[in-house]
Amino acid sequence: MRFKLILSSVKPDITDTIVDAAKKAGAKGATILPGRGTGIHEAKTFFGLTLEAQTDIVLFVIEEHSVPKVLDAIKESGKFHEPGTGIAFVVPIEQVIGLESQLDAFRKEAREKYF
Repeated sequence: MRFKLILSSVKPDITDTIVDAAKKAGAKGATILPGRGTGIHEAKTFFGLTLEAQTDIVLFVIEEHSVPKVLDAIKESGKFHEPGTGIAFVVPIEQVIGLESQLDAFRKEAREKYF
């Protein structure tokens, strides 16, 4: 089985929305890391200091065939077409451990999809 990592940086108030949408689209779960950052739309200054917006980094380990559907669900639910709402990108995973308990579900899903 091949897996990909979807990383998404979003405002904390829409984190649950994109996680729920991704799960409905086939993601089995997510890891959420708090962060901070600045972008062209969020950068503000106060007496010469740049204020950084709070953000959540949401990580999804997804079976390769599910990536387009999950990524699209993240984009739509997070309203990524609007400026400053978030970003998501996909990174290949060379090796993964710790998913043994989920492999049967992944195999069953793949069989249902392709056979």
